[in-house]
Amino acid sequence: MDAIIHFFTRRQYKNLFLLTWLVLALLQACFSELWDDEAYYWVYSRHLDWGYFDHPPMIALLIKMGYSIFHNELGVRLFIVLLNTITLWVTARLIASKDNILFYLIIGAMGAMQIGGMLAVPDLPLIFFAAIYFWAYRYFVAKQSWRNTLLLGITMALMFYSKYHGVLLVFFTVLSNMNLLRVFKFWIACIITTILFFPHIYWQYTHGFPSLQYHLVERNASAYDITFTLDYLGGQLLLFGPLVGWLILYYAFRCPIQNTFERALKFSLIGVLVFFLISTFKGRVEANWTVMVFTPVVILAHQAIVRRGWSRKILLYTLPVTLLLVLVTRVYMVWDFLPGVEIRPEIHHNKEWASQVAARAQGRPVVFLNSYQLPSKYMFYTGQVSYSLNSRYSRRSQYNFWDTEKQLWGKPVMVVFEPGTDMPVTDSLKTVKGTWDIYIQPKYYSYSLVELKPALTTIKAHPNETVKVFLQPVNGYRQPIPIDRDNPPVLGYGFSTKEVALAAVKSTIPLERAMLRRVIDMQVVMPDKPGEYLLKFCVFAGDLPPTHNSQAIKVTVSGK
Repeated sequence: MDAIIHFFTRRQYKNLFLLTWLVLALLQACFSELWDDEAYYWVYSRHLDWGYFDHPPMIALLIKMGYSIFHNELGVRLFIVLLNTITLWVTARLIASKDNILFYLIIGAMGAMQIGGMLAVPDLPLIFFAAIYFWAYRYFVAKQSWRNTLLLGITMALMFYSKYHGVLLVFFTVLSNMNLLRVFKFWIACIITTILFFPHIYWQYTHGFPSLQYHLVERNASAYDITFTLDYLGGQLLLFGPLVGWLILYYAFRCPIQNTFERALKFSLIGVLVFFLISTFKGRVEANWTVMVFTPVVILAHQAIVRRGWSRKILLYTLPVTLLLVLVTRVYMVWDFLPGVEIRPEIHHNKEWASQVAARAQGRPVVFLNSYQLPSKYMFYTGQVSYSLNSRYSRRSQYNFWDTEKQLWGKPVMVVFEPGTDMPVTDSLKTVKGTWDIYIQPKYYSYSLVELKPALTTIKAHPNETVKVFLQPVNGYRQPIPIDRDNPPVLGYGFSTKEVALAAVKSTIPLERAMLRRVIDMQVVMPDKPGEYLLKFCVFAGDLPPTHNSQAIKVTVSGK
């Protein structure tokens, strides 16, 4: 009892703050339905691997650990909540001139950290391991021992296993202290990181580096739009505080630097924000991509106020309003008290929607077209088999790498898709999340894991010119592929720009014959209009839309 009383004494109010933070996050995690991406990453955890199409595997591992304890939303988020709370503790420990009240004011102003601190997404482990990385770096700068070298190497690897963006923190740390390149033990730390991260690199290699292909090639916009930059700037102000995010960033930018460690924090903060600002000239940048600088922002803003003697009145006066906004948001995430108003509709009525779809499916597996979110939610809330069939008209996802199709081959399934899709329609289904068209397919066959590896990476041609492209068929199922004899599948191809996808073209090459050969050639007719295109090869199977079966080839059609 004395220990408990001591825990809540005035000297220990920091522990009370952290305990309150933890309890609120656990309650939020327990009673809020999953967001779309959280359900997707939960499916990750059911297929543990060294890598995934979208992200490295850290989020999958954390969800797997939590879900093994609690088979519900809390289990999905359990370790995320714990890491988020520890992040605050580590960040506070990294502040040299501690002013706990000021620390709480800064944290309290960051509504996104309070609300989003329980979401099972890769950003949260990245924030945590970024804080641990800076902690390790501070020790390494102070004393370049073998222990600190090992710690630095491990923390860098853990950052990279959380999200690729972590490499920016290492880059800007080195930029802030170029002498690191002369330090032998820093190179040893980098070797340790490489060795630990190698399994993921090898996974990317064996799968054709799909993450690089998607993020660096397929995701770029065809032309700059000023809204990319404006949305990014507005998003940063909201991310670091719905009311005073601008002020917290100003404080962080103005912090006087006193040592090598703080220089790394400031270089990382400015470097990351500028890097993604420049990235807006190539396409849309999500506001949350910069969350890894949470620890630098808090430390630098805190030190700026302390060292410059600035007033904290604005933080104090706006705190009640921020906490009220956070409270309303917390309640809304649990209770849809604004029916008919769609504010993040993904967080409500998922159980009811999944039950309605399952009732119509009558035990059949459910295949959703062009959505990785819907099958993930459906499987989480029903426990039944579901799959995402991604046509070549949509982006790929991790479903393009899982062999779930093998469970569906030859079986009756219910295909669910948005009205207006070019598919046969058996019936429609009204749910709490809108009306969907459905198609009951007696025998399902699709071939998403068949890969057609092109020999070319770029093509330059004239309008309507016919180009012969050599392809290497690869069987990703590692077993003989069953063929739908009623509707034999054939190969095809299709072009797309950043705005539109042209209609896919069927070839006369049967999939069965192609899989018996090491190399095939396909005659591809170029688009009739000059421009920049992406060419992908696909498989047509029955009434289903053609699927993604190759990486993109850059095509330049010239009018000259």
